[in-house]
Amino acid sequence: MTEEVRKAVQDYLGSARWFGGKGRGFTVTDVRRLGRVGEPVADVEHDDPTVVIDLAEVTYDDGDVELYQVPLALYTEPEARLDHAFVGWWEDPDLGWTHAYDAVHDRGAMARYLAAFETTDVDGRADGEGGGVSSRPLRFVRVGDHELETDIHSTLFSGEQSNSTVAYGEDAVLKVFRKLTPGENPDITTHRVLTDSGSPHVAALYGWVETDAEDGGILHLAMLQQFLRTASDGWDIALASVRDLFAEADLHAEEVGGDFASESARLGTALSEVHQQLRDAFGTDTLDATTVADTMIGRLHAAVAVVPQLEEHAERLRGTFRALAGLGQIPVQRIHGDLHLGQTMRTVVGWKLVDFEGEPAKPLAERLLPDSPWRDVAGMLRSFDYAPHAIARSVEEDDPDAAAQREWRADEWAARNKEAFLTTYAGGRGLEPDEGALVAAYVADKAVYECVYEARNRPAWLPIPLTAIARIGAP
Repeated sequence: MTEEVRKAVQDYLGSARWFGGKGRGFTVTDVRRLGRVGEPVADVEHDDPTVVIDLAEVTYDDGDVELYQVPLALYTEPEARLDHAFVGWWEDPDLGWTHAYDAVHDRGAMARYLAAFETTDVDGRADGEGGGVSSRPLRFVRVGDHELETDIHSTLFSGEQSNSTVAYGEDAVLKVFRKLTPGENPDITTHRVLTDSGSPHVAALYGWVETDAEDGGILHLAMLQQFLRTASDGWDIALASVRDLFAEADLHAEEVGGDFASESARLGTALSEVHQQLRDAFGTDTLDATTVADTMIGRLHAAVAVVPQLEEHAERLRGTFRALAGLGQIPVQRIHGDLHLGQTMRTVVGWKLVDFEGEPAKPLAERLLPDSPWRDVAGMLRSFDYAPHAIARSVEEDDPDAAAQREWRADEWAARNKEAFLTTYAGGRGLEPDEGALVAAYVADKAVYECVYEARNRPAWLPIPLTAIARIGAP
């Protein structure tokens, strides 16, 4: 690593939307080459670049260390069309002076990835080139019997927060993981077993890219999966339903043409079936309920320091968590881990769940641990509460009576959709007392997390989880 490379990568990371260290002092302390992607591809729109994958080691001022993947398209001459993705200009030991661009923005570079998958035998691995003495080969892994379309252009999705996703026409999408942790990525392993089981509730997995970690384990770099041609974002559909309700002043939620309850019910069924498939594939275990409750109480204590408004509700919340502590051993399994309406897609054939990486802020080892399926349920229930109240608070209203009426209608929408979802998830029956205690505790824990998030990122939305918390355990 030269100083030119180190400084260029550091500057680029600081401006990248997907970089998770914004607001923290950091230094790029190492940049090493993982490997080179594929061979030149004929008939690309522009000159074919050399495509490499570099790994940037980020050391924060507080001592934390993270790894970020930086795939690069290297050109001998500047490419003005890629100015927005320019990383730097330096002398490469193998290529001489090169202009480096973030590869996900370049169709020629992304064609290399697709070609590497296409030439890999199904259920086999194809090794890419190494990138120097210290590098390890890249491996492109194919699964399933889908025949890839290779004569199509790539398009980078906008709005990605923590990863980069590239669509190949309407055939496949490649998710490039940015923050890397040695070990199996649950997004890949979970999609693998659900694809193998024929689950209709996920996009089928077509393959992934991996290399060897320095500790001898696996480092997952990217995953290739089915493009959901007819998909609409679940959060957006829910918001449209709320807007329809608010536009009809004299109708109840069930009377509005955009009523979402039937979709919420289908989501409940989809999640129940996915949980069963994950139990079959990964098995189950148990956790001591007291340990789980103590962890939730600890998170509450830390949250009060960030959101002092939680203090007046703290004793009631601790009571909710202590009720969980009395359940003995609770069943746990592989779950989604970060489920909400934004992690669902509605297609013409039903609902799909996406992004099985778990909560991004948690360490990989923690995200791989089994957890209660009621955590996923709680995430959805909180999302049903967020959708209508987010819309209600986005409307400027000087009349306090009108604002109160809108909040009441938001509560009505949330209650209707939570009931529809929970009823079908439970198979049409009511919850057992122990299940009710689990749901209450996980909902409260999620709402506490939301308070901290909103206080730090969207203070105007803090009243949404705070209002929900005020109702928990209230007489």
